[in-house]
Amino acid sequence: MIKIFALGFLITMNIQILQAQSPNQTIRQSIWKGFERKDFKLQQHDVRFILPKKALLGNPWLWRARFPDYHATADSILVAEGFHLVYVDTNNGYGSPGALKIWDSAYQYFTEKYQLNEKVALAGVSRGGLFVYNWAKKNPEKVACIYAEAPVCDFKSWPMGDSGQRSEEDWERLKEAYGFESDEEAVAYADNPIDNLGPLAKLKIPVLHMISLQDKIVPPGDNTYVLINRYIKLGGIATVVPCTESEQRLEGHHFDIETPEYVADFIKYYAVQNIPLDASEYHTHGGGLQNSKLKFERDRRGRIAFLGGSITYNGGWRDSLMNYFQRRFLNTNFDFIAAGIPSMGTTPSAYRLKRDVLYRGKVDLLFVEAAVNDSSNGRTSKEQLRAMEGIIRHLRNANPAIDIVMMHFVDPDKMKDYRSGREPEVIKNHNKVAGHYNIPTINLAKEVTERIDHGEFTWENDFKNLHPSPFGQGVYAHSMVRFLERAYSGHADKDDKIAAHPLPEKLDEGCYDNGTLIDVSGVKPSKGWSIDPSWKPTDGTGSRANYRNVPMLIGEKPGNSIKTKFSGNAVGIAVAAGKDAGIIEYRIDNGEWQKQNLFTRWSKHLHLPWYYTLAAGLSSDKHQLEIRLIEEQDKNSEGTACRIRYFFVNQ
Repeated sequence: MIKIFALGFLITMNIQILQAQSPNQTIRQSIWKGFERKDFKLQQHDVRFILPKKALLGNPWLWRARFPDYHATADSILVAEGFHLVYVDTNNGYGSPGALKIWDSAYQYFTEKYQLNEKVALAGVSRGGLFVYNWAKKNPEKVACIYAEAPVCDFKSWPMGDSGQRSEEDWERLKEAYGFESDEEAVAYADNPIDNLGPLAKLKIPVLHMISLQDKIVPPGDNTYVLINRYIKLGGIATVVPCTESEQRLEGHHFDIETPEYVADFIKYYAVQNIPLDASEYHTHGGGLQNSKLKFERDRRGRIAFLGGSITYNGGWRDSLMNYFQRRFLNTNFDFIAAGIPSMGTTPSAYRLKRDVLYRGKVDLLFVEAAVNDSSNGRTSKEQLRAMEGIIRHLRNANPAIDIVMMHFVDPDKMKDYRSGREPEVIKNHNKVAGHYNIPTINLAKEVTERIDHGEFTWENDFKNLHPSPFGQGVYAHSMVRFLERAYSGHADKDDKIAAHPLPEKLDEGCYDNGTLIDVSGVKPSKGWSIDPSWKPTDGTGSRANYRNVPMLIGEKPGNSIKTKFSGNAVGIAVAAGKDAGIIEYRIDNGEWQKQNLFTRWSKHLHLPWYYTLAAGLSSDKHQLEIRLIEEQDKNSEGTACRIRYFFVNQ
């Protein structure tokens, strides 16, 4: 089974945001073995980038360290089969910390700019071993496998010459690159490739070495054998192939690779067969996040809101994203609004925007999710569309420049749909709105399903529930950060401006685009109804935030009615649906009476906040709502009560 080892750390988001410098505008185009080649500079270092004619799914890549033209047969086989090939010239860095920072920037550049896979295959020839192992040890979660030819695994062997051949010029340059002031300081250094292999072995990163038994410049006895023996003892996967059939040149350090196909197969197997699926395959970037990026970078302040149900309310991915923004925009002062309330889907969200999201002023970036609750709460397709469209239009009327990201979270029903070749109805409805308004989306429901089916983890042991385990929260955060890194990549031009997003014609004229909550404190109770100014449950069950010690309009005896006037095209009631919740009848403007059962499947254990839309698609005029209690009860209810926390109206 594939393991996603990079996810756990995303919960606390100990992420170093590395700013990769864009290449100079001069890109030299040429052909390499029949494939497109691009040469440019990255942070003043020469870069060679070979592109396949058709990339393999997931964009796997091979990163060569040193001597890019030496023994390139395996490289060309891989490019022909769909790999990208990267070389960054840090030759005189000898795998030093300074050189590894260049590699960090290059990794970020290629994974963002070209969407290359998060796991890279590394190839190091001779001194290239210093680069691939030193970088891999610091970034084990980013490495698919390591291939090395006659690799330097301990610089005391070469270029110092303790056991191999001494290179005075290289030794002096190496000491300078590492900042060593003496040979003694260099000898005491304890982070050569042969050292500290635990992180690689723990993840079982496969390694393959091709060596010559006659190598006197980089003797395998003090390099490959030491590293491989230590690695195996730590539980790592390792293979050594002695190349003995060809001529051994340059004191055995140069030799032919007798089976380049084997090298290519090794890299392809571990870099393709066992890589996690690419999270970006489940993202659509729509109109992008350019406005929020400019706001955060230039104004040094920003307001970000998280709107949704319990998966947004609970800790986990939301905390990770807040940490991400604070690290990505280091000098920006953020105001985060946590507007997640358990059990709330799009309809409640459309009406509580003023209270829970816009109460501090304009919002620059909103994350919204409702796919789980909209389906589990039984909202119709029409209401799902009206409510989601209402959220988008309401927020863009309040701030035309607001960036919005729509997310679809996973549950077992959605997994079943995807496995049957169907798009879940609620996601189809939400995506219809997203497409109409060019809103970016992150389809975590589909991503989690396909990652499980790909063998990366399990629902039962890892993800565990629609309220994700810490591991599952990490899966969500990992995908979201991947999305944001791409959305915020590159550098804004000085002339770029924050611009209003287009606001097209409505998909549904009845969308809830000006929803508001009306507190019952101002309602005049009629006979049999009363207002408790500080209601709280007294039956031993609980309630939720904002549903305790608050005004509540209460009716409990059948036959009693109450009337209220409103202006708008939709109206409903937000109730505390407890174990004695009854059934009401209601009508608009003295029309026909209709029934609404207030009891929910959760009511026995909780005075659940529940939003019932009683009428929609009305004319935007003045209307009258009349509600009365009736004798009929739900078979599971203990009473006939109606407790109204708010009326809600789309004005």
